[in-house]
Amino acid sequence: MTFELRARDIRKSFGGVEVLHGVDLDAVGGSVLALLGENGAGKSTLVKIIAGDYQADSGAIEVDGASYPVLTPRQARDLGVAIIFQEFQDASTLTVAENISLGRLPATRGLVSWKAMKDRARRILDQLQVDIDPDDIVGTLRVGERQIVEIARSLSGSARLLILDEPTAALSHHEAETLFQFIRRLRDQGVAIIYITHRLDEVTAVADRVQVLRDGSTSLLTDVAATDRRAMIEAMIGRRMAEVGRPAPATWAIGERPALAWRAASAGRAFADVSLEVRPGEVVGLFGKLGSGAAEVGETAFGIHPLSAGTLEVNGQPMTLKDPYSAIAAGTGFLPADRKAGGAFLVRPIAENVAVASWPRLSTMGFISERVEGKAFQRWRERLSIRSRNDPRQTMGTLSGGNQQKVLLARWLERDSRALVLIEPTRGVDVGAREDIYRSLRELAAGGAAVLVVTSDYEEAVQVADRVYVMSKGRVATELHGDAITTAQLLAAAGG
Repeated sequence: MTFELRARDIRKSFGGVEVLHGVDLDAVGGSVLALLGENGAGKSTLVKIIAGDYQADSGAIEVDGASYPVLTPRQARDLGVAIIFQEFQDASTLTVAENISLGRLPATRGLVSWKAMKDRARRILDQLQVDIDPDDIVGTLRVGERQIVEIARSLSGSARLLILDEPTAALSHHEAETLFQFIRRLRDQGVAIIYITHRLDEVTAVADRVQVLRDGSTSLLTDVAATDRRAMIEAMIGRRMAEVGRPAPATWAIGERPALAWRAASAGRAFADVSLEVRPGEVVGLFGKLGSGAAEVGETAFGIHPLSAGTLEVNGQPMTLKDPYSAIAAGTGFLPADRKAGGAFLVRPIAENVAVASWPRLSTMGFISERVEGKAFQRWRERLSIRSRNDPRQTMGTLSGGNQQKVLLARWLERDSRALVLIEPTRGVDVGAREDIYRSLRELAAGGAAVLVVTSDYEEAVQVADRVYVMSKGRVATELHGDAITTAQLLAAAGG
């Protein structure tokens, strides 16, 4: 029997504000539905209702002809609904094998079979064609590897409907292609899949149908073959938008002396003999798949990894950055790949998040006032198009991912950091916010900042950078300039 889930006239309010306005959704076995929409459009709320995490105010969900006014998480799981959230739901202190079997430990007479657990983990990881040791502690893995473990845990169950929320946000191109192949196999086996993404190229790569939500209502529902990128973007943002492409060439002066430069630099087993430089006035991309060493190169500029050979120059001077404090003192700003774990103070006000790196300058006799922090935030709110309430005390965690990134960028601009290193700056960020961030980075370069964007997203490298260094297997494979920066060139150089 083909699996069928039909959500009808789903409505949901929070604090008296309705966020879903009678949305319908169909998930059918043997097909992939791409669910699109900007942050705040209602995607996550809708799928959480389907998974039983939220209860709808009205409407109903039908599964195989049976109607459910509401679903509990256990009911949803028993019906075969599995969801993988963008934010990690793992147990970081346990092994990969233990995480994959969480909630379903193989046991005989109350005793866990560790061998069966490892065998199950290896079987699933082999299906995904990834080389992760079942005995590794999950907390020691890189972001992309932890995401793979999340996927493996969901796929190890008997899911009939698999909901994937931005599953490739931290995956390399090769890992994403492997995931797409696995999704196609699951689809061919009759599994229904809802695929949430901000990457529009993934829609044509993996989906049969596409549904776009805007402001809690469906703005587009069609077969993928019957639409195009422009129509999907316009349905998401509610206005016409030009196709993405190369940025306009810089019309401003580029500095002669690099603000950041790596000279024959190595860091243990992460990368070797890397030479690259970033001058004031330019946006430089450092493109590489997960494990290429690109992220580690960027992290050395913030004192996170020490160099084992070669030099790192800041404004022409060789420097040994022992920790982030020394990097900040040298004038470098940094956005990590995982903003929530390594950059944002989610429970603190947005003004405080902006001002924190500048407290020594903004304080009076060792004290910092909310008024001073609020002024710091207002200096950058309009310039970076930070969408928030007109309240500097609004907590950081209430902002969308794109606006959190803008706040973190404002942190370093308030600090007057003239060299900026951004690791995966638009991971999990919607189309409109990406456009804002890219425009801001170009404007900062025009104002004399040196910007290094480290990314595994080939579209990002094409859209934002004046020059791109491509890394593969811990080394710089090539350097591309101007119109030579294309998807084909990037993937070919990276081994794709």
